[in-house]
Amino acid sequence: MATTQWSLDPTHSELQFKVKHLMITTVTGSLHLISATLNSEGDNFENAKVTFEGETSSINTGNTDRDNHLKSADFFDAEKFPKITFESTSLTKDGDDYIINGNLTVKGITNPVELNAEFGGIATDPWGNTKAGFTISGKINRTDFGLTWNAALETGGVMVSEAVKIAGELQFVKQA
Repeated sequence: MATTQWSLDPTHSELQFKVKHLMITTVTGSLHLISATLNSEGDNFENAKVTFEGETSSINTGNTDRDNHLKSADFFDAEKFPKITFESTSLTKDGDDYIINGNLTVKGITNPVELNAEFGGIATDPWGNTKAGFTISGKINRTDFGLTWNAALETGGVMVSEAVKIAGELQFVKQA
């Protein structure tokens, strides 16, 4: 069977990250400029290859000062490291869903990560495009990627947790 290429539909996709702040609440941010491809054997996604790219300059948490701090050398250093990338090494079926293993590169540092992908199904839009949907989730330790800035709190603990939750709603369109 021939390889089928699927491209991310960015207008119907989002990628968010969630981090504990002051260890009492969660701050949510997103990457607005993202692209991804999925190469599969037809509509079977097992063993598919996934690549992803996000522009660090597009980080948005809804607060300009925080966004500028995240883009600075304290965190993502967006000028020096303009992209976050991911390339899968395996994609295996787990019931109706998938486990994606791959290499995530942030700030020039690459580490293996595991993501869960809940398969939402395949549908045809009103213009005849075949779409596939996935809900992505996972967790990484930000310090593994050189994102080490933090501040100690007088009450104990730190300002920003090391654990970062990743959450995505991704819609892919089959290429003709």
